Amino acid sequence: MLEKSERVNNFPPLPKFVRIKPCFYQNIEEEIPAPHQQLVRRAYSLWMMYSVTLCANIISCVGWWIGGGDGTNFGFSLLWIIIFCPCSYTCWFRPLYKAFRADSSFNFMAFFFIFFLQCVLALIQTIGIKGWGTSGWIATMAFFSVNVGSAVVMLITAVLFTLVTLLMGLLLIKVHRLYRGGGGSLARAQEEWSSGAWKSAAVREAGFNAVAETAQGPSLPQYPATVPNYHDNSQW
Repeated sequence: MLEKSERVNNFPPLPKFVRIKPCFYQNIEEEIPAPHQQLVRRAYSLWMMYSVTLCANIISCVGWWIGGGDGTNFGFSLLWIIIFCPCSYTCWFRPLYKAFRADSSFNFMAFFFIFFLQCVLALIQTIGIKGWGTSGWIATMAFFSVNVGSAVVMLITAVLFTLVTLLMGLLLIKVHRLYRGGGGSLARAQEEWSSGAWKSAAVREAGFNAVAETAQGPSLPQYPATVPNYHDNSQW
């Protein structure tokens, strides 16, 4: 395996001719313990599904506008995808990724707090308040009396928002059960914060390297001395 210093950021995957370089290194098979790889993959797929839903929302808002709706909704739909696609990745998927990678209670707590807000936001988008740039249920049902064709397009997005919101709720419950089942608590997160271990790579690397040298195995600085021990006997 490559050493940490030799690794090159690979996410988001961008064409080589683009001068902007990827910001993150992501490799679920290499960095996430095997028992939790499937859950992290599903969280990543859920992020992608949410991004696709926001793209579908733009199309719905175009149909909404063409059918006689307010063009402001289209403008907001563009704003939402520009803001929420990157922010949802960096603000809740990355903390979850780092939490399972390094058994970090601080990152688990960051995920719980931010992802709960994400769930609330997704629920609001599903409801579809008029003038907010999301073709949720209220806006869609009201538009059937104006333009049936546009309303049908909007209905598809409303269904997608509903599915995403339900899956987000399931993910939040799943991760919380795993975390508490593994002995995680707010006190552990506060201890990490107080000690500075949540941001100090040197502290995490020292413990792992000591174990690795004893076992005479390859050193992987990105892992801690212990790996997450969250028992999962259910299927999701």
